[in-house]
Amino acid sequence: MEAYIRGLIPNLAQLRDMPSAFVQMYCRIAARKFFFFCDPHRRGKACIKKVLLSNCLQELMELHQESEEEVTDTEQAENWFSLTSAQRICDMFLALDKDTNGTLSKQELKEYADGTLTEIFVERVFDEHVRRSKVGGGNSREMDFESFLDFVLALENKDTPEGLTYLFRCLDLNGRGFLTTADIHTLFRDVHQKWIEGGNYELCIEDVRDEIWDMVKPADPLRIALADLLSCKQGGTIASMLIDVRGFWAHDNRENLLQEEEEQVEEA
Repeated sequence: MEAYIRGLIPNLAQLRDMPSAFVQMYCRIAARKFFFFCDPHRRGKACIKKVLLSNCLQELMELHQESEEEVTDTEQAENWFSLTSAQRICDMFLALDKDTNGTLSKQELKEYADGTLTEIFVERVFDEHVRRSKVGGGNSREMDFESFLDFVLALENKDTPEGLTYLFRCLDLNGRGFLTTADIHTLFRDVHQKWIEGGNYELCIEDVRDEIWDMVKPADPLRIALADLLSCKQGGTIASMLIDVRGFWAHDNRENLLQEEEEQVEEA
């Protein structure tokens, strides 16, 4: 996959001037998105037909456009395959890797997104998605660059089945395939703590839990399954509310944010 992407680079207008020293790193970052979306069972291989029909290939081919005339900075930043995006991800990893050992500890990952993610979520990411190291004893589990790319892809694509599946495994605290009211309470407790530390108004965890239940309307009234989150069309929002204080803030202020967006559109 990396070799295929490397072969495309000279034909993609926006990647043509990529520094040669960055090509190998770029191919790793680009290939990972294909595998995140086209290899759901993490077998390490993707069906060629699935790759050809995927949105990923379409997104990569958008880089054919000549950049100065046709593509805005925002569009470039939002396209995972753009040089701007690949460099941003690489810089993010290097900035988090304080001890420069090429992997991230839990403590280092907690600084992601200005430290707005909850501690329990970071713990669960390591439990579910980070392989235990073969060297250095039992406590030396650290996140390598590939696992970091999956982590970023999941958080930046929370509304997709693939992103939500990744996150649901972290939310499912007991690995039972569903969330109970007790799970929601445990997950939101960390968000609540950060919310109060940020100087926000007091809120009742039970009210938030009830609101989530109303948003999902699960098939079984006592438990929320992944299928419920996918079918309610608000799974990404709910995941954000449970793992990231900034995500909960955005939900809590959604009407104000919507109004601001509408005003900006009118001004434009």
